[in-house]
Amino acid sequence: MSSQAKTPAATSSLSSQRLSSQRMAAAAIGGLIGLFLIYGVGFAHPDTIHNAAHDTRHAASFPCH
Repeated sequence: MSSQAKTPAATSSLSSQRLSSQRMAAAAIGGLIGLFLIYGVGFAHPDTIHNAAHDTRHAASFPCH
């Protein structure tokens, strides 16, 4: 059996890549949730849901009326 020890640089590089991909995934999920809150709620009919994001929609120039 040959055991290959990973060098600290290789370990650091793998860890850095994993962290970067996790951050990108979190940013993508956060962006999708944000888009849903701004645009998806804009088509909601109940007043409580509609008014919850009202000012944000108008700030983003989303017509809701």
